[in-house]
Amino acid sequence: MAPVDNHRIPQVTIRKAVISLLKWKKKQISDQKSPISGDIDDHIYLLLTLNKIPHQNFTKTPNKITFPHSLRTSPESCRSCLIIDDRPKPNSQKLTFDFADKKIKSLGIPISKIIKLSKLKSDYRSYESKVDLFNSFDLFLADLRIISMLPEILGKVFYNKKKKIPVPVDLRRDGDWKEEIEMGFCCSLLWLGKGTCSVVKVGKFEGMKVEEIVDNVVAAVDGVVEVVPKKWVGVKSFHLKFFDSLALPIYQVDQKDGDMVAKLV
Repeated sequence: MAPVDNHRIPQVTIRKAVISLLKWKKKQISDQKSPISGDIDDHIYLLLTLNKIPHQNFTKTPNKITFPHSLRTSPESCRSCLIIDDRPKPNSQKLTFDFADKKIKSLGIPISKIIKLSKLKSDYRSYESKVDLFNSFDLFLADLRIISMLPEILGKVFYNKKKKIPVPVDLRRDGDWKEEIEMGFCCSLLWLGKGTCSVVKVGKFEGMKVEEIVDNVVAAVDGVVEVVPKKWVGVKSFHLKFFDSLALPIYQVDQKDGDMVAKLV
């Protein structure tokens, strides 16, 4: 029996898991008798388990998963940094800081700071400078053309725990920067690892309603299945969890008598 498509994963199953997780988190905070601080990870994660370890071609760059509801309060209140590709290009005009700055302002895009790739390489070499940069912004976006270069430049400060990996955006001079960057504010990144399990943020305890989280989970499942090897055939299970909670299953596939049997939990 072939796995069912994501639209047949009942929203009631997702909603039940979300409500259970939110109740657990509320009790945890109540027992601690202290409010959530900025250092606490209060995100809800969609945990993906594949049947097989993905080929390295699938693990080189992150996949952008878009949501109907942003995980951030608003773009205006989010401290955001845009990294542009200012390398000379043989067949097109170089993207300069002035061009990017004028375009961002003319489109009314709420970017807090623009950093050129050349400046990123020269001014943020030390571990301390990378930590300062990491702590200065809530969100990083970067030109799609330099995404594969950033792990080496930004190092483990950004990529070890994968909490602030720059979101890839298409910054061609004649492209739709406004749409690209606005989508960057309403997405999360799925980075397929060297094992069978990967996670993507889909919600938050603070500032999001149950139905908003449910909507995001539905959209995330759809987006994840589109980018994983063999799509649904390659998926073993989906779970929802907080960083420090148990994982609650919403979809599982059992191997029985050589057939793949889809199970809605």
